[in-house]
Amino acid sequence: MYSKTMNRPAAPAIAPSRRDVFKAAGAGALVIGFVMMSGRGYAEEAAGGGKALVPTLGDAPRPNAFVRIAPDNTVTVIVKHLDMGQGVTTGLPTIVAEELDADWSQMRAEFAPADAQLYNNTDFGPIQGTGGSTSVHNSWTQLRKAGAAARAMLIAAAVDEWKVPATEVVVTKGVLTHKSGKSATFGDLAAKAAQQPVPIEVRLKDTKDFTLIGTAVHRIDHVVKTDGSAKFALDIRRPNMLTAVLQRPTRFGGTLKSVDDKAARSIKGVVDVVIVPQGVAVLAENTWAARQGRDALKIEWDDSKAEMRSTADMVADYKTLAATPGSVAVKAGDADQALKTSGKVIQAEFVFPYLAHAPMEPLNCTIEQAADGSYDVYAGSQFPTIEQAVAAATLGVTADKVRIHTVWGGGSFGRRATPNGDYFAEAAAIMKKAGGKRPVHLVWTREDDIKGGRYRPMFYHAVEASLDANGGIAAWKHRLVGQSFMRGTAFEPVMFKEGVDATAVEGVADMPYSIPNRMVDWHDAPSAISTLWWRSVGHSHTAQAVEVMMDDLAHAAGKNPVDFRVALLKDHPRHVAVLKLAAEKAGFGQAMPAGQGQGVAVHESFNTYVAMVADVTVNGADVKVNRIVIAVDCGIAINPDVIKAQMEGGAGYGLGAALRNQITFDKGIVDQANFDTYEPLRISDMPVIEVHIMPSTEAPTGVGEPGVPPVAPAVSNAIFAATGKRLRSLPFDFDRLKGA
Repeated sequence: MYSKTMNRPAAPAIAPSRRDVFKAAGAGALVIGFVMMSGRGYAEEAAGGGKALVPTLGDAPRPNAFVRIAPDNTVTVIVKHLDMGQGVTTGLPTIVAEELDADWSQMRAEFAPADAQLYNNTDFGPIQGTGGSTSVHNSWTQLRKAGAAARAMLIAAAVDEWKVPATEVVVTKGVLTHKSGKSATFGDLAAKAAQQPVPIEVRLKDTKDFTLIGTAVHRIDHVVKTDGSAKFALDIRRPNMLTAVLQRPTRFGGTLKSVDDKAARSIKGVVDVVIVPQGVAVLAENTWAARQGRDALKIEWDDSKAEMRSTADMVADYKTLAATPGSVAVKAGDADQALKTSGKVIQAEFVFPYLAHAPMEPLNCTIEQAADGSYDVYAGSQFPTIEQAVAAATLGVTADKVRIHTVWGGGSFGRRATPNGDYFAEAAAIMKKAGGKRPVHLVWTREDDIKGGRYRPMFYHAVEASLDANGGIAAWKHRLVGQSFMRGTAFEPVMFKEGVDATAVEGVADMPYSIPNRMVDWHDAPSAISTLWWRSVGHSHTAQAVEVMMDDLAHAAGKNPVDFRVALLKDHPRHVAVLKLAAEKAGFGQAMPAGQGQGVAVHESFNTYVAMVADVTVNGADVKVNRIVIAVDCGIAINPDVIKAQMEGGAGYGLGAALRNQITFDKGIVDQANFDTYEPLRISDMPVIEVHIMPSTEAPTGVGEPGVPPVAPAVSNAIFAATGKRLRSLPFDFDRLKGA
């Protein structure tokens, strides 16, 4: 419960344009930013009556603001990342508040405008974007310095006003005080602080002095998302706006042959029907009329270049590819020879289906043309740099003529971040074809989302491994077959190394276990089906293959699965630490009643280490996951409550994929359409989850994705412990447990 009398942070606003950031700051505000740039100078530029630290880029200095302190005593952090539920609008302001010594009740957040020079993701390069669990990691030092600089300027203002030494000014919870009895709030000093020189070098706090970082401060978004005042893209309403829905080809790779739109145009509320490169769009006064109009279209598709295979045919083709050598990702020693001469050999295959992202808020985007010919775009923008460029190119204007207003995203799991800005391109194409006279809100239905592609690719793994005379692993040979979503994109030159897509083999090629003879190779499996990163990317399937095989090898060696792993992780103390912690908290190895079992898995992804122990009960083909104990090492824990929530959410998301989620095809047509056929994890399926966070002084890493990979193997290993039967492929085929 939340008392009405408690201080509650305001809702982060829709991201303004860069000029409006400073206009909104108001006279007397202190605006400050920091960027980590080498070889560039800095200059000060007037900004809404205050000052901002700006990088000088040639002769054109541009503002770069991360922190705004207003006369009303609020501290607003300009967040350069999309918040789609993961909590960056809480985590990033916490970093600033810590160095600033602000009171949490005065903290606010706003989404940054699209500007890669100012708000680039430093882990990505010159791209503004959110993903790869990088938001906190790439902002850590940047925002600490911004907060520390703002604090120094406030102290300098107090020194000027009070005529006291800076060393005697104390800052606590948003108030500056002096032993003489003088005191002032941030808001009192904002105007004077704005006139102070911006420090280039600042002193950061020692981690032992943190007062906010490491505590469970309440999320800035929790009230607005509870009372319904938070604005998501689906909530956007512009004057005289039209709603558009798009009929895309029924098969991937299909193209439009002909369309009869007479019946669609006769439906009340339908305003226009336009043909765009992606299909046929119906524009109407409301969503219902647009959907009715789309249903009335008579379309003939050309499927001559479309994907026509069924799922069984694809799997057969993958297995055929797996019978031949692929592009080598890792080669150490001689795996083939070691497999012939070492001890017991275990062979296994794993099949992983296509998976939809299925965020609660389907894709949507609103575009409005301004009187000067520029455009305003409202969306849960995950890759502003790409989306701005794509929208601009489609509309036939330069990028500076497209202003992206980022609003809350109702989930993504990777879907809103595409290399080609797909749904922005659709909305822009419809806007242009319709003449740009009225704002257009493109809406994907749930069926559009489930059938619309950009899936986690289907993968096939063939693995052989053997034991040595001491019960260690002598050899590991691993072949993967799966479609690359990097091929043909701007990311290909970076992500491909010696012919191998790094995202296809991550989690296998870099596995931490000590194995002298290893071979990992990969076959690309091109298809017209569009694919994309999905929460935890390649780790979403490689962890299952590696950790289930590790369990098989441990049992073949007659060793405890935890002890077996620990012995092979001698050079990876952080893996060992989370593994031992999870095992200890779960009571791993204890005797279990008949029909129950425990399974363990440990995996590193995105520089975060996660171990899980799952407890299951098996009754014939009925499997109940009772409990999952999680240990996570993500460096310094900015907000333990957010970390726990992300671990719980990741475990639930991964469990849904393990239990039942899959996208299948019948002669190229997607079988699933909505949550009745692509069923998300239900609350009744959710196990009790315990999360234990490793204490750390290392720089923080991400938690949005690393909770997914260990779930399926921990459950798979628990099912084996309970039944003696292996379920390797996902989703689990529980019918194989009948009679167990």
